[in-house]
Amino acid sequence: MTKRIFISADHGMAIIYFLQSDVVSTLLAAGVEVILLTDDEIVPQLKSRFMSSRSEAEWTHHGLTIEGLRLKQANDYAKKISPRWQSLLIYLRRVGGSRRINTEAMDSHIWEVWGENGWKFRLGIWIPSALMILLLRNFSFVRKWLVRMQNRFTPTPGLYTDLFEKYQPDMVIASTPGWRMDRYLLRESARRGIPNMTVIVGWDNSSSYNISGADVQWATCWSELQKEELVKGSDWNPERVNIGGIPSYDGYFRKSWLMPRDEYFKLHNLDPKRKLISYASSFVHFAPNFPNIEALAKLVSSDALAEPSQLLIRLHPSHFQDRPKIFADERAQVFALEKKYPHVHVVQPVALGGSLGYYGGEDMDEKSSMMAYSDVLVTVYSTMLVETAVHDTPMIAAVIDTPGGWNKPNKFSLSLKEIGDWPTHKRFREAKAGRVAQNETELRDMLNLYLKDRSVDSEERRKFVEREITFTDASAGKRTAEFILKVIAA
Repeated sequence: MTKRIFISADHGMAIIYFLQSDVVSTLLAAGVEVILLTDDEIVPQLKSRFMSSRSEAEWTHHGLTIEGLRLKQANDYAKKISPRWQSLLIYLRRVGGSRRINTEAMDSHIWEVWGENGWKFRLGIWIPSALMILLLRNFSFVRKWLVRMQNRFTPTPGLYTDLFEKYQPDMVIASTPGWRMDRYLLRESARRGIPNMTVIVGWDNSSSYNISGADVQWATCWSELQKEELVKGSDWNPERVNIGGIPSYDGYFRKSWLMPRDEYFKLHNLDPKRKLISYASSFVHFAPNFPNIEALAKLVSSDALAEPSQLLIRLHPSHFQDRPKIFADERAQVFALEKKYPHVHVVQPVALGGSLGYYGGEDMDEKSSMMAYSDVLVTVYSTMLVETAVHDTPMIAAVIDTPGGWNKPNKFSLSLKEIGDWPTHKRFREAKAGRVAQNETELRDMLNLYLKDRSVDSEERRKFVEREITFTDASAGKRTAEFILKVIAA
C-alpha cells in the first residue's frame, strides 16, 4: 500500500529544507506520496517553480501535491479563542526548557518580554510566570504537563479535517515541533493517532525555543550537539531523535548554487581587482547593525586595510518590515551609505511572498556566491557563520554597539557584546572558527589578518562545520529521507 506524508513548510527555511534538497525527491522515488502544506498565498508560486517541468497532474501522479496550510484560519483561532491563555502558553514553552542546557538565549527573551510591557503586565503576568518558569526549568513532569495543557487548544472541528479525510496520511512532518502555526496541524494529527515528526531547520532552534507545542514523537536534527539540547532541554527520548545533518546545505557542498565569479561581481557592480568584504545583517530585533556596517564602510573607503577592498552588505529580511519603523529606518541608513561611499554596495534578499516574505530561499545562488567569493565575511552571530565555514571563507563576528541600543520606548535592546554566551555563539567562539571584533580597531586588525592570509583559522573552520552539521558529503537530504522511510515503515 502506498504511504502518504503531510509535510508542513510554513517558513522559507522549510521550503529550502524539503524542496531544494534531496528529502522530498528521495521520498517520491521510494513511492511515498507527499502532500506539502504551505502558505496559501504562495501555493501558485511553488507549483510554478517546482512543477514547471511537468504538468500539475503529472506531478500529482508521481506523488507530489501542494495544498494550502490555512494560516489565516490558524491565526484567527489563536487570536479569538482564549488568546491570552494561548499566548501565555507560547511564552512559557519558549523559555521553559530545562536548566540542564545553556539557557542564555531563553533568558534574553524573558527580559525582552519584561522590557516591552508595562507594570500592569509585569505584576499580573510576568512575575507569576517567572515562578512557573522556575518549575519548568527544574522538573520534567511540569514540562510534560505544559504540553498537555497546550493540547486543549485544538480547533474542533479541526482546521485540516477535510485534508486528513481526503488523503488519509500515514505521517505528519513539520519544520518545528509546534513552535509556529504548525502546532494546530500537529495537535490534530496526534488527536487522530497519526505518527508525527519534526525536523530542525535552524542552527539555534533547539536552544532558543524549547518545549514542544504538540505531542510530537520523532525528531531529526543536525548534530550530536542539537540532539543533546533536545534530549536534555526538552525531554526527547534519545532513541527517537535522529542525527541526519542539514539537508539545506547539501547544495553548498555540491556547489550547485554557485554562480561564476565574474558573473556575480558584474551583478553587483563589484570591482574584480579589489578584495571583497561582505556583511550579513543579523540580530536586528535586539540591536542596530548600523555601527558594524558604518565601521566597515569607513574602513574600505580609507587606507586602513592591507588591500584595496570593497563592501557588500546583505540586508536582513526584517529590514523590509514596515513595523516597527526602526528596521526600515536602518535600511534607509544603509542605502544612504551606498550612495555616500563608492566602494559600498547593497544586496537585498529576494521575497517569495505571503507570510514567508524574504525567507523563501529564492536567492540561494546569491548567498552561496557571496560567501564563496568574499575574502572575509562579517556578521553578528548569524547562522551564516556555519554556512560561511562550509565555504572555508574567513569570518568575523562584529559586536560594535550603539549606546542604549534602539533607544526607542517599549523596544527592548540587548548589547551585542552580551550575547556571546548564547549557545550557538559560545560554540563559535570556543571553536575559534573566526574572530570577534568589539570595536573598529579590532575589526580593522582582524580584517587585515585575513586579507593577508585567508588560510588563517581554516582548520578550525573545518572542525567547526563537522561538529555543527555532522555530514559534509552532501548526503544529509538522503539520510533524512531514509530515516523518515524507516519510521513510516515500522
